[in-house]
Amino acid sequence: MTKSIYPCLWFDGQAEEAATLYCSIFKNSSITESNPIVVRFELDGFRMMGLNGGPKFTINPSISIFVYCSTKEETERIWNALIAGGTALMPLDKYPWSEKYGWLQDKFGTTWQISVVDKPGTPSSIKPCLLFTSTQFGRAEEAINFYRSIFKTSTTDLLFHYEAGDPNAGKVLYSEFQLNNYPLIAMDGPGGHGYTFSEGVSLVVECETQEEIDHFWSKLTEGGREDMCGWLKDKFGVSWQIVPGILGELMSDPEKAPRVMQAFLQMRKFDIAALLRA
Repeated sequence: MTKSIYPCLWFDGQAEEAATLYCSIFKNSSITESNPIVVRFELDGFRMMGLNGGPKFTINPSISIFVYCSTKEETERIWNALIAGGTALMPLDKYPWSEKYGWLQDKFGTTWQISVVDKPGTPSSIKPCLLFTSTQFGRAEEAINFYRSIFKTSTTDLLFHYEAGDPNAGKVLYSEFQLNNYPLIAMDGPGGHGYTFSEGVSLVVECETQEEIDHFWSKLTEGGREDMCGWLKDKFGVSWQIVPGILGELMSDPEKAPRVMQAFLQMRKFDIAALLRA
């Protein structure tokens, strides 16, 4: 059974500083692991990872973190905390789809969509949001169906299309779906955008067995490409990391960690047996 899915944010040496800020803003949050390369943290139960990967890649709005807040006051509080030193992509305001919504890029580059829930009493939540733009525009529903065919326990909970008569009729206006009970959002983004999916934000899938790694690797690389160290790009350009759940434990052993690192630096798809032999 897949242990978990969570987003990885690519930073240039600022992962711990960013994680510390985020944990100070969201309730019931903490850093769970920190080393010079990786920082893992939880925001009110929502797992995330920061990677100090250097300047090669940067975060863009193609994958944002969508935060639903239970009240307008909470929406404003989180917005004001995250916008400091950042930029508003869509100002916090009332929109046809929300009484209080805004989209921002914080000072570390992470993009957040902050909204009050549409029905009072609905609990707050945090979900990655995939925006299909540029050459991927119009492929959101195809991607949802593709991902659902790969992850065994999956559902489409909401799916709204642009209505007939709209220039984007039939494209996905908004959707919510789950992969192995992990919630995500997907939308088609019409209009001109200077970005699309990149390694700046990837989705990590932790696996317990080699069989799981083999399954996700072979399915997600169909029409995509293999990269190094468990990274791949799927046919929509979304980056994934397919990793063994035991990796963190192996890397926490001071004696074994250097050998494990040398082993996986030579790998494309992870080989659990080879890591254990290292």
